[in-house]
Amino acid sequence: MCRRSGASFTDLTVDENLEVGRQPIRPNAPHWTREKLFTLFPNLGEMRGRQGGRMSGVRTADADDRTDLDGKPVAGVARRTVGGTVRRQIVEQMVDAILTMKKEGVSIVVSEQNLHFARLISDRAYIIERGRICFSGTMSELDARPDVRDAHLAL
Repeated sequence: MCRRSGASFTDLTVDENLEVGRQPIRPNAPHWTREKLFTLFPNLGEMRGRQGGRMSGVRTADADDRTDLDGKPVAGVARRTVGGTVRRQIVEQMVDAILTMKKEGVSIVVSEQNLHFARLISDRAYIIERGRICFSGTMSELDARPDVRDAHLAL
């Protein structure tokens, strides 16, 4: 059985998707439990028995993010597009949750198109265009490069 990165098994429940992503306990890694994850993402916890295919895109992305964290990982991968239809409350919850994970020592890779959201949670930025890294630096370095932002991040 092979899982495409960033996708839930649609016929498995939230709990079952977390189990598929479980990794062995690692020395010096942050200690994570499902209860702790559901504290950070309460609306996901309310849907523990719901199948992945019966969740909205935002909640499915939440479940995907957690599969990398359940099992006490060293690194978590979050994939999120924060668009016009996502409620402000969900965005704020995601910012708080990611900042909490960072404080606990979890390394997080965020693939994000919303620069404002990325600034709130990121230490570094990488701009990738057509498979090539066009920029690599801190968020402050990116802020100091309007030419890079205009060339690669303008709508």
